[in-house]
Amino acid sequence: MRADRLVAALLFLQARGRVTAAELAAELEVSERTARRDLEALAVSGIPVYPQRGRGGGWRLVGGARTDLTGLTSPEVRALFLAASSSAASAELRSALRKLRRAVPEPLRADAEAASRARIVDDLDWSRSAVVAGGAHHTALERAVLVGARIRLGHTRPGGEPRERTVDPLGLVLKAGHWYLVAGTEQGLRSYRVSRVTSVEPTGEPVRRPAGFDLADAWRTLVARFEDRLLAAGVRALAEPDALPVLQRLFDGRLSVGRTAADGRCEVAVAGPSVEVLAAQLAGLGALVEVVEPRSAREHLARLGRELTARYAEPLRAASAREVAA
Repeated sequence: MRADRLVAALLFLQARGRVTAAELAAELEVSERTARRDLEALAVSGIPVYPQRGRGGGWRLVGGARTDLTGLTSPEVRALFLAASSSAASAELRSALRKLRRAVPEPLRADAEAASRARIVDDLDWSRSAVVAGGAHHTALERAVLVGARIRLGHTRPGGEPRERTVDPLGLVLKAGHWYLVAGTEQGLRSYRVSRVTSVEPTGEPVRRPAGFDLADAWRTLVARFEDRLLAAGVRALAEPDALPVLQRLFDGRLSVGRTAADGRCEVAVAGPSVEVLAAQLAGLGALVEVVEPRSAREHLARLGRELTARYAEPLRAASAREVAA
């Protein structure tokens, strides 16, 4: 009989006060017979655990007997449960922390509950980046999430001016090497890249948490919105066979390859946030790719060609003419 299972049984009983063998079996993921033997072993070892028959019966920890097996401080409890609150944590660690959450002293239990739902790691990586970018305000945001404090958030987007708004910080998510704050706003749930946060100022008001809020569910909703925007436009083209490896690297899962045309080129389709962005990306492959539709993509490429010619080709021709004249 494993000592660690007996400890888990004692902590579960301590947290509940009374349990049935069936409840303990479900908690420890063992048979009901094994759970009953564990309870009997605790009683034999001198711990005041007694069975009670009849309605409302079960096994009780008698006389207010308690044991503190943690000795943890509040910061340690938060750090421990933050470590196990992500999908990167092993199933065994998450299971152990779930049991420990019931056993920590009552004054620390709120910290454990808050930390266990404060952040997640999204393993599906948009960019396959290994860099974890937190930013100067990561600690302040994490604290705001843990204590449930509404904040005045300063945030900037690329090429934009910093803006401030009052938000309810609900959780932190690590995705593609970047941390994101999931927050409630007047316009609904929003996400903010933490590395672009410019200021964090507590308002002194408590967070308004939506009923039944779950960080993982909220993040899936936000990701779905983002990916819808990411795939909002499409472009069809004819590509030389030599261009296919480059296109696959460039567009990853956003490239579809169709049949081979009579001239040996392949029909391809790519998806992206806008026709202009897709056209600019395809322009880098030069004559290896010919955009077929939409017409707006062809027009954008023609415009890019004229601008590049004006910037590079004409000055080069002028310089060559001067060299010949000299």
